[in-house]
Amino acid sequence: MELSGSTAVVTGAGSGIGRAIASRLAADGVRVVVNDLDVAAAEASAAEIGAVAISGDAASEAGVEALITAAIAELGRIDLYVANAGVGTTHGLDASEDDWARSWDVNVMAHVRAARRLVPDWLERGEGRFVVTASAAGLLTMLGDAPYSVTKHGAVAFAEWLSATYGIRGINVHAICPLAVNTPMYQDSGPLRAVLDLDPVLDPDAVANALIEAMDDGRFLVLPHPQVKDYFSYRATDPDRWLRGMRKIQNHVDSGLAL
Repeated sequence: MELSGSTAVVTGAGSGIGRAIASRLAADGVRVVVNDLDVAAAEASAAEIGAVAISGDAASEAGVEALITAAIAELGRIDLYVANAGVGTTHGLDASEDDWARSWDVNVMAHVRAARRLVPDWLERGEGRFVVTASAAGLLTMLGDAPYSVTKHGAVAFAEWLSATYGIRGINVHAICPLAVNTPMYQDSGPLRAVLDLDPVLDPDAVANALIEAMDDGRFLVLPHPQVKDYFSYRATDPDRWLRGMRKIQNHVDSGLAL
């Protein structure tokens, strides 16, 4: 798929990674719809990059339907959908039922609902591109946030299933799995900040650039932090040793010791 002249929807694009992706796509000649729950943030992003703002819920069944319908009315078609909106909780077993439900809805079901709506048309056309902003937590884990870790694993699993099922029929899928990125979620990470700071913290633009490179190369996994590949391989090769290391980090966090 040629980017220039194509169309895209980017959810959660009022700030952070979503805003950076929307900006990069617009700079590459893509007609972009910027979506965010925050109306002012969506409009500011759109104005800055020359895109169209369609604010609203990108997670619920009704919200996804409304967004895609409005985007098609504006763009004529959707060639690329970036399911970027995500939430964290900073909670473990103390996470509430609402925390779990919201994480599941935003971090997993938003992707399922968008794909359910878009894929039939893409299959008829013989092409389409779906991007999931997951996390390295979806390949590894995120200490201190059980709902985030579990649902990001689910996001990667769904993206992988989508690619395995429809990739041969022209639908390209990419899963973005960074470590820490300097976004509002990172800034509000509280006690998890010490864990996130174990690796370099990237700017959102670096993630957007990594996505474009992966799209050009036809790669499923987008790893803005290259070391994630090594961590993932290490985890798969010796999971018990990997878990011992993670427990050691958790012990330092629990004890208030420097990492």
